[in-house]
Amino acid sequence: MSTSPRKRRVLDLCCGVGGAGMGYHRAGFEVVGVDLHPQPNYPFEFHQADALDFVREHGAGFDLIHGSWPCQHHSALTKGTNQGREYPDLIPAGRAAMLTTGRPLVIENVQGSTVRRDLTLCGEMFGLAVIRHRYFEIHGFPTLQYPHVPHRGRVAGMRHGQWYQGPYFAVYGEGGGKGTVPQWQQAMGIDWTDVRHEIAEAIPPAYTQHLAEQFLDHLAAEVTA
Repeated sequence: MSTSPRKRRVLDLCCGVGGAGMGYHRAGFEVVGVDLHPQPNYPFEFHQADALDFVREHGAGFDLIHGSWPCQHHSALTKGTNQGREYPDLIPAGRAAMLTTGRPLVIENVQGSTVRRDLTLCGEMFGLAVIRHRYFEIHGFPTLQYPHVPHRGRVAGMRHGQWYQGPYFAVYGEGGGKGTVPQWQQAMGIDWTDVRHEIAEAIPPAYTQHLAEQFLDHLAAEVTA
């Protein structure tokens, strides 16, 4: 009697509301999220814990590990300090902790971060109404880089007293003529939370769905080789 292949498990570190986790879920993964802060709208199994400690203790039990280490140290909006608040760079420690597991892994962060640029993704590659460039450092499997197609126009919103029309929304902050919450939800492909700051801190699930499918194709090729 044939049996269906087991569902692969991904550990979603610094998971936030689950933008990354949802992409893996849509590709067929079982998702377990970890975050230092409560995430009541996270749609999968969730553990409130220190991500560094959790991955060292449990990471080897997963098929794939994803880390979205806090980006504020590298983001153009909050780089280094913000009104006297310092943001530490957790990428080196996060990478080291993930590598101790011996499992394939993905590290995601903003432009300007220190992650290795194995893959760069943009919302336009997936027909989304956000640009939202992100870098991905990948260990343990090959990935397909989509062509970085030209953007179709400006990001809509008010800047320096002038309103600009455009096909994209700026999914961050509160002012500046930002889009409505439903517009943000549709632009990002996120429909399980309507909390603005949760959407703003997420990545579009389409990004990690692409990565997850590449990972599964790699595993399938290894089996048939």
